[in-house]
Amino acid sequence: MAKSVSVPVEAIEQRILLIRGKKVILDSDLARIYAIPTFRLNEAVKRNLARFPEDFMFQLTSEEYKVLTSQIAISNTGRGGRRTSPYVFTEHGAMMAANVLKSERAVRMSVYVVRAFVKLREMFATHVELAQKLSELEWKVGRHDADIGAIVDAIRQLTTPPDKPRRRIGFRVNEDKVPY
Repeated sequence: MAKSVSVPVEAIEQRILLIRGKKVILDSDLARIYAIPTFRLNEAVKRNLARFPEDFMFQLTSEEYKVLTSQIAISNTGRGGRRTSPYVFTEHGAMMAANVLKSERAVRMSVYVVRAFVKLREMFATHVELAQKLSELEWKVGRHDADIGAIVDAIRQLTTPPDKPRRRIGFRVNEDKVPY
């Protein structure tokens, strides 16, 4: 009897990256989740390339790989690390990889991978809605600021005392009214 393994969706979420505007997972991370060596995953994918169009899987450019190597713990070439740029899989590519592998564990784990992608998509949608509401609020506040400013100016005009009467120019004697 196969033993049941559960992986928290949060652990998979942390492995999902945003590359070329798409949420993807590295082939090495996907292989680790599916409990197979990375070269076996890539081997199975290469045997079934027709199932992996560009929107399911793509290989990183050397520049993307360099940036990725500096951001996460991928060992350098020549020190036991990778000799080629890694492949990355989108949500659909991860599902297709599970189907290509045909292992029971890959099928079970693909459910967790999809849940992680869906959770990230929902979080992203929430952030988009929040940003839209914030911009609407800024627009409303901006419009109200002008109205509030006009009201404050009107109140200031009403509360400032009127100008003092002008003093007469000339010499004035301030004596009691004593007849001369």
